[in-house]
Amino acid sequence: MFMRRIALWIPVLLLASLAQAVTLQILTMDDLSQKSTDIVYARVTSSYGALHGSMIYTHYRIQVMDTWKGTGKFTEIMLPGGVANGYRQTFAGVPALAQGQAYLMFLWAGSAGAPQLTGLTQGLFQVSAANAGALIASRPKTTEQLLDAKGNAAQDEAVNMQLSELKRLVSSSLAARRGTK
Repeated sequence: MFMRRIALWIPVLLLASLAQAVTLQILTMDDLSQKSTDIVYARVTSSYGALHGSMIYTHYRIQVMDTWKGTGKFTEIMLPGGVANGYRQTFAGVPALAQGQAYLMFLWAGSAGAPQLTGLTQGLFQVSAANAGALIASRPKTTEQLLDAKGNAAQDEAVNMQLSELKRLVSSSLAARRGTK
């Protein structure tokens, strides 16, 4: 039993030492739209942590309210990190989703069994109502180190816009891509 606990902690400690050194490629709205297999407007209904090998993933159950790309025929997404069996894993760049909150999610078909966020925090927009009743999609500036496609340091910007305008941008990006095929 003791050796099993030690063996479980070795990958956790290795990953923890790397957690502070996360580097992401900066993604434009076109990148997010093109690289995502699904883009959905959804509400988080619940969550739970589960071990997958030596990794802990948080499973978020979602209610898809609108599908902008893909089938949207799933009820759960996964993000690395969380709490399971009394153990906690955290990873830089991985957001925590709030139960009851609506989000616009740019997702890719992850190899772990459920969709995951494209670009981690870059692919998650909180959706809330503005004073005039319009829905606003926003995400803070990504705080992780970002590189452009050539490996140069890049700076992210916070996003705050009407959900309808974001939908127009995504639709234009997807239409332009279909036009080049």
